[in-house]
Amino acid sequence: MATSVDDRPTAWWLATLERRRDHGDAGLGDGAIDLALPEVQEAAVRFFNAALRAEESGQSQAHALADALSDVDAELARTLRLYGDEEGWHRELLIDFLARLGGSIRPMGRVTRVLYKGYARAKRMETIVLTNLMFETIGSTTYRMALRNVTQPTARRMLTILTRDEAFHVPLNVHFLRRVLDGKSQRERRRLRLVYWLLFASLLALPLASRPKAARFDGLSVLDLSRGYGRELARVFSAAPDLELPPPWWLLALIGVSRQDADRGVSPTTATAAERAAEREHVAVHTL
Repeated sequence: MATSVDDRPTAWWLATLERRRDHGDAGLGDGAIDLALPEVQEAAVRFFNAALRAEESGQSQAHALADALSDVDAELARTLRLYGDEEGWHRELLIDFLARLGGSIRPMGRVTRVLYKGYARAKRMETIVLTNLMFETIGSTTYRMALRNVTQPTARRMLTILTRDEAFHVPLNVHFLRRVLDGKSQRERRRLRLVYWLLFASLLALPLASRPKAARFDGLSVLDLSRGYGRELARVFSAAPDLELPPPWWLLALIGVSRQDADRGVSPTTATAAERAAEREHVAVHTL
């Protein structure tokens, strides 16, 4: 039977993040990146702008939580700080990558802006961590699915770096959520469950906004990506019943995702999965 990540104390996550501070050479090379067709190049710029915004948001919220916890739980605060630093490293890579694509940092689209504004306004620690966990999960899913279709070597390398690190960040955020939920009342948990359902539905609908902008780059349809989001989110929360956030199976059924679909494959929230993803050089990135 798989060991739950709640068997890993914060000290384990902190020690692992300390080891990962030396990011090494990303292996992205230098020079312009040519995706042959202008419309594919434009779609790639939009795709990686969305990735950039996700990393920026994750970095700022992790550092804000670290500041809030510094006098309460120094160990957890340090872990959040280092996690935010990894998101910041991704941000730096993406800024350079966008420049090499011939693109620039662009304003967020309307739907993305609404999502991130809501995230930025969240005040409750458990809401912030839950939102980040769900964003990390759909980010990891998008990158893995895009790797099916993207062939340009440097773009594949950028996607692989993001995918590889999210393989560790998803179970890390499960740990964060367990810690901030510790001692919460049933009323507070019920409130979080409402936020969870709203987020779940919103994220399943997100491909409706992203596909017109990015599909020429990643080759993913609305339904394919929505099902991928639903399946991977269901895996995360099914593997962590103590969070008391069961997947909304009725909603997933509407897009063709069943319990059997979610049960296939390895859950990203087990200690085994976290350990495999802890050392970057040992992570084998697989497509979805």
